[in-house]
Order: sequence, then C-alpha cells, then structure tokens
Amino acid sequence: MTTESPRWTTSSYSSNGGQCIEVAANLASSHGVVPVRDSKRHDNGPVVAFPTTAWAAFVGSLKY
Repeated sequence: MTTESPRWTTSSYSSNGGQCIEVAANLASSHGVVPVRDSKRHDNGPVVAFPTTAWAAFVGSLKY
C-alpha cells in the first residue's frame, strides 16, 4: 500500500511578499480532502484539511 504525499502549490497571484496559503489539491480525489497551510510556516505550522465539497463551494464563491 502506498500513501500519496501532498504536492503543495501556491497561487500564481500570490506575489505579495509571502502572505499566502499553499494548497495540496492532489489529495482531493484520492482522500476526499484539500489540505491548506500557511506558506510562511510550511515546515512546522498547522494544516487544515477541508472536505472537497466545502473547498469546491468556497472556490466557487470567489469572484475574480
């Protein structure tokens, strides 16, 4: 059995000096969650895992 590791990504819009989050969307289909963390504390900070339905609703509510 293999465990898929999160592939952390930061939005290309996040060029504001590090005040952003990182998302591991690659776990959405295999684990049903989207982990999110603070890009400034990626080594020792907390990770919040949102259910994929909640993450999709959040992203869908954003206006560009």
